Amino acid sequence: MLALLRTRRWIGFTTLVLVAIVAFGLLSNWQWHRAEEKQKQRLALETAAAKNPIDLTALSPTAPDWQIVSATGTYDFESQVVVRQRPQDGRNGFWVLTPLELTDGRSVWVARGWIPASASATTSPGIPDPPRGQILILGSWHGFEVVNEASREGLPRQMVGAVDQIVLPAAGDFTGYLRLTSSAPAQAVLSFVAAPKIDDTMNLSYAGQWLLFAGVALVGWFFFLRREAKDDTIAHREMAASANGS
Repeated sequence: MLALLRTRRWIGFTTLVLVAIVAFGLLSNWQWHRAEEKQKQRLALETAAAKNPIDLTALSPTAPDWQIVSATGTYDFESQVVVRQRPQDGRNGFWVLTPLELTDGRSVWVARGWIPASASATTSPGIPDPPRGQILILGSWHGFEVVNEASREGLPRQMVGAVDQIVLPAAGDFTGYLRLTSSAPAQAVLSFVAAPKIDDTMNLSYAGQWLLFAGVALVGWFFFLRREAKDDTIAHREMAASANGS
């Protein structure tokens, strides 16, 4: 087998197999790190959501996303907008954003819920009015998004491309917004914005698959090397027997 490994053909084949094994190993390592990142995100979401609700007026500027927050105020339905391209349950749709004017005079944007798109993504849907009067809400805290250049212009009235202060009609007095989880009195029509499903099992499966491919490449290399070495040995013996017979 050592003699075969010195041939140009087997040097090239071995090099190819080694490159493939290294590539498979790097891909496996990348999927493993992606799984770790998703696991951290899932744990952070679960930890923040499990904490007791805190009042919005006492919220720290460094509060993590998904912290459950309570707030009391009245909705400013004249300023509400929809956020485009927000799929949910396999359908495209919009988030409904409405400012909540707090009892202390400040305001915060609230993602009250989700509605499906009934026409094109650039046609504003009818926005259901929020409950009137004083409202007590619970919601998860989130920092503002960053809108891309394509989403800043060309949209109809009462539609924005992201939950970003740059494109919202009113800035608000906080560094983020709330995603509503409950309110008293309750609102109708809208579906609550679904929390993301963070699943790291698929990345772990991919990491294992890439390692399996690396193992198959190594086993295949050894199998073909051993078979060719065996064939060469048989051929040499037949040649020797033929020479002795003659």
